[in-house]
Amino acid sequence: MGYQKDVKSLMEKEINKNLENNQSFIVNDKHIFFRKIYNILFKTSIILFSIISIIPLFLILFYVLQKGITAIDWDFFVKLPKPVGVEGGGISNAIIGTFLIILMSSLMSVPLGVGTGIFLSEYQNSKLAYVVRLFVEVLQGVPSIVMGIIAYLWVVRPMGIFSGFSGAIALGMMMLPVIIKNTEETLKLIPHSLKEASMSLGVPYYKTILKVVLPSSISGIVTGVLIGIARIAGETAPLLFTAFGNPFMNLNIFKPMNSLSLLIFNYATSPYQDWHRIAWGASLFLIVFVLFTNLVANGVAKKWKVEF
Repeated sequence: MGYQKDVKSLMEKEINKNLENNQSFIVNDKHIFFRKIYNILFKTSIILFSIISIIPLFLILFYVLQKGITAIDWDFFVKLPKPVGVEGGGISNAIIGTFLIILMSSLMSVPLGVGTGIFLSEYQNSKLAYVVRLFVEVLQGVPSIVMGIIAYLWVVRPMGIFSGFSGAIALGMMMLPVIIKNTEETLKLIPHSLKEASMSLGVPYYKTILKVVLPSSISGIVTGVLIGIARIAGETAPLLFTAFGNPFMNLNIFKPMNSLSLLIFNYATSPYQDWHRIAWGASLFLIVFVLFTNLVANGVAKKWKVEF
C-alpha cells in the first residue's frame, strides 16, 4: 500500500509539473505572438512614414516638370534673355554664370576645407581643434542671407561694384562646413595602422598624408565636395547682395553676373506670363542639376568606397 501511494504521489507530481510546463509554453507562445505583432506594426509604420516623407518630393517634381517642360527647347539653353515685354529668349547667361560662380566657390573652399578637415582629424584632441570645430558648426548654422550681407560688406562695398567674385565668396563660405565635416569624418575611418606603416618605412609625414591618407579617403572628400555644390547651386539670398544679376552674357567674374537662382527669383516675381514660363523651365533645369549632383555623389561614394 505504501509503495502504491508513493507511485501515485510521484505520478501526481509529474502530471502537475507537465501542466506547469505546458502553461509556461502557452505563456511563451503568447509572448512571442505579441512580439511578432509589434514587430509587424513597427515595420509597417516605418515604411508608411518613409513613403509619406517622399510624397512631397514627388509632388514637387511632378508639378515643376508639368510647368517647366513647355519652356525647354534648344533656344532655351543657347539664347540670351529677351528685353522686357518681348516673348522668347533663353537662359544661357544664367547657366554660364551659375557654373562660373560654383567653380570659383569650389576653387576657394575645397583646398581650405580639406586642409581644415585634415587638421581636425590629425589633432582632434587639441584645444585649437576644439575651437575650430566649434566655429565650423556655428558657420554651418548661419543663414544664407547673412552670408550674403557679410560678403557685401567685405567685398562689394570695398570694390564699389557687384560681382560674381563676391557671390563666389558668399557661396564658398557656405560650402566650407560641408567639406570640412565630410573630410574629417572620412579621415577618422582610416586605420591608424595604415599611417603608422607608412611612417615606419621612413616616409615623411606630409608625404604620408598626401600619398597614403588622402587617396584612401578620396571617396568621402569628393562626396563632400559634390554635396556642397548641390547645397549652394540653388541659393538666391547671398547672390542678391553680391552677384546682383545681369541680363547680358558676362564671363568676367569681377562684374555683375546672373545665375539660375537669381533669374528664377526675378522672373517669378515679374508680371509677365512668358517670364513665368521661363522661370519654371529654369527651375526644372536647376532641380535636375541638383538631383544629378546628388546621384553622382552617391555613385562616387559607392564606387570608390575603401574597405578596411
